[in-house]
Amino acid sequence: MKRITLFLVVFAALFGACTKEKTDYEAELAEEVTEYVEFEEVTVFTAGNYRVHLEALNGTLYQGYNAIRVKIDPLQSGADTALSVSFLPLLSTAGLATDSSCPHRNTLIRHASAGYYEGYVVFTEASDATKTWQLQLGVASGNQRVFAEQPIVVQSQPNKNLNMTSFVGKDGTRYIIALVSPQKPQVAENKLLAGIYRRNNGSEQTERILDKNGADVTHLTYREVNAYTLRLDPRMPEPSMGNHSSPNNQDLTQSSNGFYQGVVNYTMTGNWTLNFILLNQQGQMVKGTIVPDDFTPGVQGVKSELFIDILF
Repeated sequence: MKRITLFLVVFAALFGACTKEKTDYEAELAEEVTEYVEFEEVTVFTAGNYRVHLEALNGTLYQGYNAIRVKIDPLQSGADTALSVSFLPLLSTAGLATDSSCPHRNTLIRHASAGYYEGYVVFTEASDATKTWQLQLGVASGNQRVFAEQPIVVQSQPNKNLNMTSFVGKDGTRYIIALVSPQKPQVAENKLLAGIYRRNNGSEQTERILDKNGADVTHLTYREVNAYTLRLDPRMPEPSMGNHSSPNNQDLTQSSNGFYQGVVNYTMTGNWTLNFILLNQQGQMVKGTIVPDDFTPGVQGVKSELFIDILF
């Protein structure tokens, strides 16, 4: 009888903790996450004889992954509209003598029928008093090329489902993993999309990236990682949740569009940790550790050395 009573007391305590934590999550999510689908103007500036319109979802650039569009209007009649457009974001940090860049598409893809050029940028830092971003955009028509510089503001990402992480792998290379979607997960099996990028080391064959002065700045940028595997183990790490996982998750592998796609099954709302193990083309571990399967109520859950926290 004493054992039964003790079991009921422990169960009630755990159930109460779980209920309290869920209530806290609901309070934290009182402001509903908005899923942005419309591109709006971020800034407009002039490059030679062209007016340049930079667009992003919600008209805002955020830390992490951003899809971008560039529209270019000639300021003179008869100007060439079949252009090549290059895109280089640069970060200046107080106290550092040199700038840095971030993952981005350098030569934008032209969609002539839609009237814009398409690309992406993964901002590694939000703007503040010590960190400022500048965009160098080149417009080329035949042998003629003009550059424009435009300061841009990068906001902190309020949507934790779009978090990112930066790390150095066991191969000594810096990597970035950025969540792309879903913006607004459901309590269900969700298609999980991420971009994976590695810092250019100067010895790899890659597109040369030039700044406005014609200097090669390829070493400042990143390239897309190809044919890797990102193993996924989602957990709820809060003590009341016992670091439990969920069924039917799928590791992330690369799709034809360059993104890494998998499935994450969220069985309830709250704090989740996406635990990862990154494997290279040869199946060798680049970063990450296996998370124990133990159910640990009352104890903060163990995380992989490679993870991204989310909240929905």
